[in-house]
Amino acid sequence: MFELKRDRGNPVYLQIQAQIERRIASGALCAGDVLPSVRTLAKQLRVNPNTVVRAYRELEFRDLVETRHGEGTFVAAGAEKQAQPRALLAERAREFVHEAKELGLTKEQALAAVKSAWRSSGKPGKSGQVA
Repeated sequence: MFELKRDRGNPVYLQIQAQIERRIASGALCAGDVLPSVRTLAKQLRVNPNTVVRAYRELEFRDLVETRHGEGTFVAAGAEKQAQPRALLAERAREFVHEAKELGLTKEQALAAVKSAWRSSGKPGKSGQVA
């Protein structure tokens, strides 16, 4: 369910948080869905349980999840309205820029790669046009 990129300099708790938020925004996780327990997820990802607690706490602060003592952590009612796809995309863009710079690409080369990927995806944007 989760994929961590430990070499990116992006804190693990933020990666967990972003992946859960992305799944809520996309509809893959819906209100009432249970998230893995802190211990289970920490073991699966081989991270300190406090890392998972921090990710869940941040999501709870933003009203995306709720913790029910003795029951677990669940996607909160109305979370899909709170999850912000633009913020998620901005995070992915930052990761892309970081990787492009590591590869020594110029801004123009990175933008050309995005435009090429957009065209080859064949999926129209909101305007109905393929760039």
